[in-house]
Amino acid sequence: MPARVSLHASTYEVLFQTAPDAMIVCDAAGRIVVANPQAEQLFGHGPGRLNGQPIETLIPERARARHQQHRARYVAQPRVRPMGTGQELIGQRVDGSQFPVEIALSPIHTEDGHFFVASIRDISETQRARQALTRARYDAVVAEIGRLMLESAKQDTAFEDIPQVIARELGVDVAAIVYTQPQSGALRVRAAAGLRQELDELLPELLAPEKLAALSRSAEPSILRHVNFDAADDARFPAELAEAGYGDFVAAPLFDRSQPMGAVIAAAREPGVFDADKRHFLQSVAILIAATMQRNRTEDQLAHAQRLDAIGQLTGGVAHDFNNMLTVISGNLQLLELDLGERPVSQEILASALRAVGRGAGLTRKLLAFAGRQRLNPQAIDPHKLLGELGPILDRTLGETITVEVDCADDLPSVFVDPGELDTAILNLALNARDAMPRGGTLQLSVRERAVAASERTPEIAPGSYVAITVSDTGVGMTPEVLARAFEPFFTTKEMGRGSGLGLSMVYGFVKQSGGHLAADSRLGYGTRIELLLPAVGSIQQADVPARTTSRSSGTETVLVVEDEPEVRAVALAFLRSLGYATLEAAEGERALEVLREHPEISLLFSDVILGSGMNGNELARAAQRLRPNLATLLTSGYEYPEAQLGAPATKLPLLRKPYQREELALAVRSAIAGNDGL
Repeated sequence: MPARVSLHASTYEVLFQTAPDAMIVCDAAGRIVVANPQAEQLFGHGPGRLNGQPIETLIPERARARHQQHRARYVAQPRVRPMGTGQELIGQRVDGSQFPVEIALSPIHTEDGHFFVASIRDISETQRARQALTRARYDAVVAEIGRLMLESAKQDTAFEDIPQVIARELGVDVAAIVYTQPQSGALRVRAAAGLRQELDELLPELLAPEKLAALSRSAEPSILRHVNFDAADDARFPAELAEAGYGDFVAAPLFDRSQPMGAVIAAAREPGVFDADKRHFLQSVAILIAATMQRNRTEDQLAHAQRLDAIGQLTGGVAHDFNNMLTVISGNLQLLELDLGERPVSQEILASALRAVGRGAGLTRKLLAFAGRQRLNPQAIDPHKLLGELGPILDRTLGETITVEVDCADDLPSVFVDPGELDTAILNLALNARDAMPRGGTLQLSVRERAVAASERTPEIAPGSYVAITVSDTGVGMTPEVLARAFEPFFTTKEMGRGSGLGLSMVYGFVKQSGGHLAADSRLGYGTRIELLLPAVGSIQQADVPARTTSRSSGTETVLVVEDEPEVRAVALAFLRSLGYATLEAAEGERALEVLREHPEISLLFSDVILGSGMNGNELARAAQRLRPNLATLLTSGYEYPEAQLGAPATKLPLLRKPYQREELALAVRSAIAGNDGL
């Protein structure tokens, strides 16, 4: 039979029974001796049903063992370890539902023994009001953090203040922002408040990549948590964290397209500090930081792409004008060569000058490659075959001090690119890697298939199937400032005379013109990694297009030359006349159409694509075709890929690239006249 309390005054018994709060009396063994009606109603028990039951019946099962330990310590030393008033716990009704309660506990001593009276109050509404206020405060802080990051001129300056705000609002000892280095995978603390060395050294273990990656695959918003109520309660809590003096630790990952790029962490010395509201607050801050980092990175990439595009337009225009000048120089040198005849000394001087013109033309081709205005001949290329042919060349080119490692995955799709330009791009990257490893090192060349989903679309890359070709070295690496300018033409860190600064810019232009994407990552002292993302195809599909050939290099037909540059036009006219052709000329499109109407004997229209004001060469060719359906047409341009400059679809007309040799013009004119199929 449970012990009963003898109440000496009926007044006290009435007060106990009619008190507005739930009242329960327990003995030293933790069994309920008596409970008032309010307690029975609060916990859902019938009259007298609580008497004799353990007090732990009224709390959730997961907390009963811990409550028994606390109760035993209190019973042993009630005056030394009072449980006090206003303590908040979780109560459990007979139906299993749980609710927050506030308990005031007091010992009483009677002639029947020692007992303990608990006054219990349901604080559900009070707690909800407090939670609403807390959440409103957290929301206001998150909004303030967002405002600071938007208004801050520098991202790092805003990040410096965030850990202090987190630590202050959550009332914890440590808060920090950490992120993963893209190349090495090492963790780096970006900003912190209260972070001591013993916890800093534990971060690689607490934030292991596989732990953060597992959260990215979770169906619900996730947060990594280590909590230490007691060693027996949570065996997962790292012993090192407890030894360092911390009882609770949480980390909210910074997700980058479902992949973690770091985390916002918080730690407290007391256990069980991070309730659901605090974890939600930390997660909201992490989402805001991740979004800001992604936005800033996208803005930087867009600004970089716009800067390179502006430079590309400038260099493309310069290359076009330079090619016109080279055409004049080269043409006059060739005409002079015809007049000089057999004069060895003069011929040698002219040959030297023409070689210089050739080098100048090569330089403009590099500029046009960066500007994305070179003429490409894309084909389906087997990556295994490509690397098989390129590997020995790299071994011989890079020397014995450089170890070349090639890793090509199985079952790769073909890559749809210009094979010659791809060879040149990889060789350029390899030569840059060699120069970055003056004492030797390792060059890694790997090829993998990569699919870009619609959710991963960016301004630089469209969804689809790609082949990723990665070139990595163990060289000296680049500073962020150098990396930001690495793909600009004529930018080089090499000594004078050792590089033109066009190698990487050519690679960039080739990749972008091929419909791919280039990504570079480098850190001073840790090498460089460059990834070429190029479009893939399912199988090799190469079309054999027979080349038109002709054995004749001269003729007697009439050719109309349309060129807005007088000196370039004069060279073309002189070449054609020396080949036996009759010539007519025009400086712009409208005048050319008038000449065509006046001279029905014209057999070929030879026009520059870029004609300055008025219609361009493509438009002139279409107008001429409407006027003379059987008219042969040959275009010429200082751009190797003039359609990109005009924003027009690829033309079916033959194109002669400037600067051209007299023999090249002769073959092109003869081929155009002989193979005229109309537009």
